[in-house]
Amino acid sequence: MNIASTIVTFIFVFGVLVIFHEFGHFYFAKKSGILVREFSVGMGPKIFSRQKNGTTYTIRWLPLGGYVRMAGWGEDENTLPAGSNVGLVLKDEKVQRINLSDKIQLTDALPLEVTNADLEKDLKISGFVYGQGEQVFTYPVAHDATIIEQDGTEIRIAPIDVQMQSAKVWQRILVNFAGPLNNFILSLVLFIALVFIQGGVQVTNTNLVGEIQANSAAEVAGLKENDAITAIDGTKITDWQDLTAIVSQSPDTPLQLTVQRNGQTQEVTLIPEPVEQDGVVVGKMGVAAPLKTDLTSKLSGGFHLFIDNSLAIFKVLGSLLTDFSLDKLGGPVMMFQYSSQAAQSGFTTILALMAILSVNLGIMNLLPIPALDGGKIVLNVIEGIRGKPLSPEKEGIVTLIGFVFMFGLMILVTFNDISRYFMK
Repeated sequence: MNIASTIVTFIFVFGVLVIFHEFGHFYFAKKSGILVREFSVGMGPKIFSRQKNGTTYTIRWLPLGGYVRMAGWGEDENTLPAGSNVGLVLKDEKVQRINLSDKIQLTDALPLEVTNADLEKDLKISGFVYGQGEQVFTYPVAHDATIIEQDGTEIRIAPIDVQMQSAKVWQRILVNFAGPLNNFILSLVLFIALVFIQGGVQVTNTNLVGEIQANSAAEVAGLKENDAITAIDGTKITDWQDLTAIVSQSPDTPLQLTVQRNGQTQEVTLIPEPVEQDGVVVGKMGVAAPLKTDLTSKLSGGFHLFIDNSLAIFKVLGSLLTDFSLDKLGGPVMMFQYSSQAAQSGFTTILALMAILSVNLGIMNLLPIPALDGGKIVLNVIEGIRGKPLSPEKEGIVTLIGFVFMFGLMILVTFNDISRYFMK
């Protein structure tokens, strides 16, 4: 049952993060006039597909995230090599559909062996028509024609005017930035939701007591909500840091608390309950910090959680430069381990994990490393400054170097995670 819940949690968290990220690219690509040929939920073989407004929406068997396929972006292919056997569906003397798949038979398709095809600029396809001898026939291709790929997925062809490189530089920067931006938005929304679920923002710069847990050491001692603990064994208490520091260091040890309640001072004896945390026994009194429950506090509390977690990531990245260690990084194995812990702790912990990972994903993707969104943005900025893009050869080499670096790092991080979590 634990393994099943962990797998479901991992798929849910990973899927939501990736799909939100990809939807950012998808949305701004559409707004910039870039053709999004496919938006897929899941990976691997296709289960379902439907085309609308030029985009084919697919659901695939492996429930591990998803992807967007933008014209002229990344590994997108838009070529038909010579020798390909295709079926052409013509209407008004123009090719409307090109069938490459053996899985789909079109009864009205014209069988053709391709000798030359340009689906980007001239929009023409030439070849030998079966049964028509050695004569080469050339057919114009409609701008919004579709191509049925080997796996049966039907997508639009990608003429040059709707490809990524045809958009303005600022539009391409926005498209590349939109994925991480969506992760930031998701993280912020989740942190705000967590504050609402919690009931408000904890106030820790006070010595007031919040909610008292049932059957806790605090309830046994007679503490009440809104009591002010002013001293413990004569040591002055001004905030929660003072309070928790003394209590946690005193498991199963009687403590004399000076408490103010309704303007009156009284003495209370508290015996903190011994609880094991990370292999160490600490004292627990069973009270929560008081909460600010107004709307403004809840919204600002979620925003502050988002900022604090973002700054924590930058601190880790900074420490990597001065003291590199693979233990400071984590990959899918670490995420699976965290998913296991979150699944056992409940839905609120899963949301917290998703919020933290989402801001992590956003920031990591903006690092200026080729093959990441940040690296692509750097290339866009360089193009804007130079007034022209890098040559395809140079850009390909830079991207390949970035990919090899990231792939190698991923292997090292994954092996290190396996060693940490499963070979102890």
